[in-house]
Amino acid sequence: MTGAIVGVRSTTHSADASVSAGQPNAAALEVSGAASAHATAQRQTPPPPPTGNPAGPPLPAHAFPGDTSRPDRVIGDGTPAGCTSQAVVAAVAAGGVITFDCGPHPVTIVMAETAKVVNTSAVVVLDGGGKVTLDGAGQRRILYMNTCDPAQIWTTTHCQNQDHPRLTIQGLHFTRGDSTGDTTGGGGGGAVFVRGGRLKVVDSTFTVNRCDPTGPDVGGAALRVLSQHEGQPVVVSRSTFGGSPAAGNVCSNGAGLSSIGVSWQVYNSVFSHNDAIGSGANPARPGTPGGGSGGAIYLDGNRFTLDLVGSVVTDNTANEGGGAVFFVSNNRTGELRIAQSTLARNPSAGFETRGFPGIFFLGSGAPQVSASSIS
Repeated sequence: MTGAIVGVRSTTHSADASVSAGQPNAAALEVSGAASAHATAQRQTPPPPPTGNPAGPPLPAHAFPGDTSRPDRVIGDGTPAGCTSQAVVAAVAAGGVITFDCGPHPVTIVMAETAKVVNTSAVVVLDGGGKVTLDGAGQRRILYMNTCDPAQIWTTTHCQNQDHPRLTIQGLHFTRGDSTGDTTGGGGGGAVFVRGGRLKVVDSTFTVNRCDPTGPDVGGAALRVLSQHEGQPVVVSRSTFGGSPAAGNVCSNGAGLSSIGVSWQVYNSVFSHNDAIGSGANPARPGTPGGGSGGAIYLDGNRFTLDLVGSVVTDNTANEGGGAVFFVSNNRTGELRIAQSTLARNPSAGFETRGFPGIFFLGSGAPQVSASSIS
């Protein structure tokens, strides 16, 4: 690409120190209009919802936001007019540490196309500062990273196990993403799809995202993740998935999180009103399309772990197994650890593990539960 990237200001330094995403203030106008690459961001009513569980325990150092005090790229010019879908797409493709400068009020950017990480980027940090909503308009996935997609450039001979790009999402609200019909990596990832490299999500909210309504293994209306480097975990902290009856995410399986063979560390987060709506489980029963497990979280594969710490998981549903969590380690080596968390009112219409309401677990031993309530 030659010439300036419209709506993106490049700087001459990059960053490494830590900042927290700010809380949105309450200003706003109705968001309206169809997605267009050049359509400007609009002030938002209501402001982005608060993120995560503020009553959770102290976070470990690696679960805090990345430093964005000296960004490589800034989307916007201090007004909503500079904050466009085109500017977001261009900045993500260019990589580095990216922030937004869309004015003092919360804004919504309706995405006209999916923002895609280019695999030559070592690091991509996308920081909305708690004031930016990326809206898929119910028509498209919002953010995509795939180290095994040649269109995004192969950079190693082992794309399924490479240490870059390292993608951090922080201070953003993803809404109305929809990957229905997209079969990349088995489908799923209505808001965000990631394969390879590393992923971290902090201080972010995911609402009203969708992926395919049926299928035995498709999942992740909010996040679908595959093949993290050396089996290292995805880190999610102080984030919200759903949050109210009108804000829930919906997919065949795992309306919040979904993965195959990937470990997760989830801290001080909230999952509520997410629905796994498939039918027939996995493998699909004869005569059914399959799916319907893991209302909030659906994890499958061989050896992997889920650490759920300081989190609240309530009012999620599954047509089949695991209204809250579906966890199947095929070789029975996987471990589920729940600490300082509350799980309640997560009905499983089909099946769950006795003594663990809302959870279906096949792994090493039994779920490890400490200082938590499961009902």
